[in-house]
Amino acid sequence: MRSQHIWTEKDAEGRKREVRVTKFGGVWRFQAKSSDELEWTYYDRPLLDDLLQLKDVVFRKYQRRRAAVEDLESIEKLLREYAAHD
Repeated sequence: MRSQHIWTEKDAEGRKREVRVTKFGGVWRFQAKSSDELEWTYYDRPLLDDLLQLKDVVFRKYQRRRAAVEDLESIEKLLREYAAHD
């Protein structure tokens, strides 16, 4: 089942950055684009801030029964793998 999460944030200079995260076939795909960019940036290894934000977004959706517990568990696994590589 496909799962998609989208959020926007502003950096220190005030530029908007949109992040889209899609889970399909058990694989998370991260992409982001700043307001002044034309092309999306796709991440093989997502930024730690994006992973933490995704965890927060999915947790809030889970509390409202709009996300699966398996999604939360897979994000926790990604965070453990991220910490193991650093």
